[in-house]
Amino acid sequence: MKTLLLASIALLLTSCMQQNKNRELQAIFTKGEAGAVGNFTGKAWNTSLVANDTVYNTLVGNVYFEPGARSNWHTHPAGQILIITDGIGYHQIKGQPRQTIKKGDVVKCPPNAMHWHGASPESGLQQLYIISNTEKGIVQWLHPVSDAEYYNEN
Repeated sequence: MKTLLLASIALLLTSCMQQNKNRELQAIFTKGEAGAVGNFTGKAWNTSLVANDTVYNTLVGNVYFEPGARSNWHTHPAGQILIITDGIGYHQIKGQPRQTIKKGDVVKCPPNAMHWHGASPESGLQQLYIISNTEKGIVQWLHPVSDAEYYNEN
C-alpha cells in the first residue's frame, strides 16, 4: 500500500511539472524583438516600453525568456530593477547564491554588480526591467553564464 501511495504521489508531481512546463505565460506585452544572440543563451525577446530621454533618464522594457534561456553576465552602472510578471527563473549576483525568481518578485541589481537572469529549464519567464539614471550608462555585456553556473553545480 505504501509503495502504491508513493508511486501515485510521484506520478502526480511529474504530471504537475509537465503541466507547468507546457503552460503558456500570460503576456502583458508583445514578445518584441529577438535579443542579440551574443548577449543571451537560448531565445529571449525584448519590448521597449519607455525610451530613454533627457527628462526621465530611464529605460523600461519587457523581456520574455523561453525555458532555459538566460542573459550573459552583465552590469548596469546605475543598477537595475526587475519585476517578474510570470513564469519561474533564476537570478544571480556574482559571488552570491543563485536565486529562484517567480511571478510577483521584485529584484534589485545594485550599481555595477555583475549579474545574470533568465528562465528555468522548465518554465519561461517574463520580466519588466527598469534602468534609471541612464546618464551614467546603460549596460555592459560580459561573458555567457556557464551551464554549471546556470544549473547551480558550483
